[in-house]
Parts: sequence; C-alpha cells; structure tokens
Amino acid sequence: MIFAAGRGTRMGDLTAQRPKPLIPVAGRPLLDHALTLARGVDPARIVVNTHYLGDQIAAHLDGQTDVIRSDEVDLLETGGGLRHALPLLGDGPVYTMNSDAVWTGSNPFHQLRAAWDGDRMDALLLMIDPSRAHGHKGAGDFIIADDGRITRGPGVTYSGAQIIRTDGLSDIAEDAFSLNKLWDIYMARGRVYGIMHDGAWCDVGHPQGIEIAEQMVGYSGV
Repeated sequence: MIFAAGRGTRMGDLTAQRPKPLIPVAGRPLLDHALTLARGVDPARIVVNTHYLGDQIAAHLDGQTDVIRSDEVDLLETGGGLRHALPLLGDGPVYTMNSDAVWTGSNPFHQLRAAWDGDRMDALLLMIDPSRAHGHKGAGDFIIADDGRITRGPGVTYSGAQIIRTDGLSDIAEDAFSLNKLWDIYMARGRVYGIMHDGAWCDVGHPQGIEIAEQMVGYSGV
C-alpha cells in the first residue's frame, strides 16, 4: 500500500491546486517514484489511497491496471487508511510506503523482503541513519537493539517503508488513527523489528525537500 491521501500542508502553496503525490521531483511525480519501487517486488496488487484532490490522482493512475485505488471520504490517517483498504489488500502481511520520499541505494522493498521473518515479526520497519536522512530534522525515532527489536527513542529515523501484519487493526476503536497505535500493540508483544537502509533518503514533505532530493540523486533537469 502506498499512502497518498494526505493534504500536504507543509508544502504550502505547492499543494493548493495539486496533491503532494503528483508534485514532480527529478522529472517524475513523487507517486511514480514509489510505484516504481513497489513494482520491483512484483506484488500481487498495489493499493494507493486517495482523499485530498483525489480526482487528480485517479486521473494519473487511469490505465495503470496493476494499481487499485482506495478512496477515502474522510481522511483516515495511515492506520485508518490501511484498515479501510484491507478488502483490496487481502489477508496477510503487507508492504506499506509513504509517497513523499526519494531514495538511493537498494530497493527498500527488496531489503524488507530479505529480512522478513514472520515467525518472529509482526512489523519490520526500514530505518535510515540520521546522517543519510536528507531534508529531515530530528534525532531519530527508534533505537534498534542487538537482536533487531526496536523501541522508541532518539537513534535512527523511520523511512516510511515497512512490512506489517494487519491483524491488530481490529483492536483499535478509532476510525482515523496513525500506524503508531498499531506499532504500540505489536511492540508490547516484542514483535517489532528494524533494519537499516543501505542508501540515502530524502523527505520531500516540504518545498525545500524537492531541491535537496534532486541534488541527492544527481538530477540535472535534463
């Protein structure tokens, strides 16, 4: 699942008439960067959720037969959006990715697939060393223990890509909620793990992130 429903308020005027996932970065809309990575693992289906200016995203996806839209009447945040899309996603663990980032290095989904162990894990989050997290402020979101389990605290930055089981969504009462709530349920069981991305990553949730991302990937505008 690729999250593309948000209002993109940090983008200011850039998202007044266009949804953030369709903002071009290095010659392509942000959403297309995420779709390319998702297609790299040949998933059974790709679901993109929509809300803000969703008609534009629908038009952009028209004809892409491997993508299914999950349209949200009300903005449901990441956790609520994932639960709303479950009839389209099917049973079992799913990949999820935010659509407002650009990457270098290995396909993040390849790394997650190689490290996933369903016997031990309810969620596996892909992390970025803060020194490689461009356009992003903060001291990190999680600490990775020697055995790979994660806890909250300053350390490494969550990249917005993961594999996660969806069973625990039924334990959450709210309609709109962050995936943080689901992580907390799984962390209490000691079943949330993290691995490090082997490349760089740029947060393109704000206008300055566009130029930073293009410099990171060496885009010349040609």
